[in-house]
Amino acid sequence: MIIVMNAPTPDQVNRVLNKLKQHNLATYCISSGGNTIVTAKGDLSACNPELYERMPGVDRVLIVKSPFKLASREFQADDTVVAVANSTVSSFGGSRLSVIAGPCAIESYEQLYESAVGVKTAGATMLRGGAYKPRTSPYTFQGLAKNGLEILKAVKDAVKLPVVSEVTDPRNVDLMVQYVDVLQIGARNMQNFILLQEVAMANKPVLLKRGNSATIEEWLMAAEYLMAGGCSQVILCERGIRTFENYTRNTLDLNAVPVVKHLSHLPVIVDPSHGTGSWRWVGPMAKAAIACGADGLIIEVHPCPEEALSDGPQSLTLNNFTQLMDELRILSAALGRPVNT
Repeated sequence: MIIVMNAPTPDQVNRVLNKLKQHNLATYCISSGGNTIVTAKGDLSACNPELYERMPGVDRVLIVKSPFKLASREFQADDTVVAVANSTVSSFGGSRLSVIAGPCAIESYEQLYESAVGVKTAGATMLRGGAYKPRTSPYTFQGLAKNGLEILKAVKDAVKLPVVSEVTDPRNVDLMVQYVDVLQIGARNMQNFILLQEVAMANKPVLLKRGNSATIEEWLMAAEYLMAGGCSQVILCERGIRTFENYTRNTLDLNAVPVVKHLSHLPVIVDPSHGTGSWRWVGPMAKAAIACGADGLIIEVHPCPEEALSDGPQSLTLNNFTQLMDELRILSAALGRPVNT
């Protein structure tokens, strides 16, 4: 059971909590956007929801059967729209589509600035760039860390694009919120629950990538950790799952897009770069993602992919990206969901 309270007083909240404890229910209290959400778990057979609906400060009472309570359509029927940096252009989940683009890793100011100008000119409304790079091998490029964040902020201010970057360590959350508009949880950290709890308190939108071996329910339960921690601005990202197929880096699970949008009110975007691992397949899968209902895309773009320190084989050139954006505008217009530019 979920009890939504609209700007309640502390006494009103305590009264609800005490009443729930009388019914031997386990309670959890979340404050978000001026509202207080109280969840109750246990045997609800002796608990009359109408009783709680009449209590002072209570807005509504919901019985949610889904294991992911706050992320479910049962809790919220309408789509959540995540507006990044208070921008209607850089938004996810509305009637229009948004595209995030940029290099996998920040290598230098010149590389990121050239990327940012190019992707913005082509129509991207957000810039991506990794400062901390968790890699399979400890001997490969691990990112520029704080120096990378400083470059990202300088380019953001120069080009006027909001930015997203991956956070890999709970100890770095406070540092990263000073530089980025959206915190990304990468596939490797989707079930790093300590990191999720820390990020949830950062008062920033979160881009949550699906783990490469995660079920849809596990993915949504990771989102539930963020929402239970007070973060209501969550963007889900499908980026491919591990299967037996060797011709692509991962198997991009586009089934997940309509399934998740049926189960959850959260926006869903797709990463065709990691989903395929080859620049050749990024365009076709980006179009397929839009066709099956994705709310946007995140695409790796590099001015010189053959010189990239990370993920060069799956990165588009600026010319490739410009051509793809032209094609996406035609497709998205035909589907009635124009691309934000």
